Amino acid sequence: MTDQSFSGSATQIGDGERELRPAMLRGWRRRCPSCGGGPMLKGYLKVRDECPVCGEDLHHHRAAYLAGSLTILIVGHLMGPILGWAFIEFRPDPLTLVEIFASGTVLLSLYLPPRIKGAIVGLQWAKHMHGSA
Repeated sequence: MTDQSFSGSATQIGDGERELRPAMLRGWRRRCPSCGGGPMLKGYLKVRDECPVCGEDLHHHRAAYLAGSLTILIVGHLMGPILGWAFIEFRPDPLTLVEIFASGTVLLSLYLPPRIKGAIVGLQWAKHMHGSA
């Protein structure tokens, strides 16, 4: 039995089992989920049409809004409690607190989206989802 993908190639369902964890870790490192050698992203968040090393089709993987939503969720859940704890524990000057936590929030908000998007594409690739997340 075959599953027809958007690229027109047929993949065997039984023979095409892919490991989830390595694919997501490769994606987190912004590498091709198939070979781990080629860069997955072109620019900051644009997924390449195909891997330049192994030729794996990546154009059909979509993770547009999920990466941003997860970034907001993670940054908010990390910075909020830490901000409260730092204010209660150390009682710093409010401007110092704003400078430190605004910088941390911006840095995390820039660091996480390409990595989260890569991990999502790795998940989609491993589960043969073809961009449905």
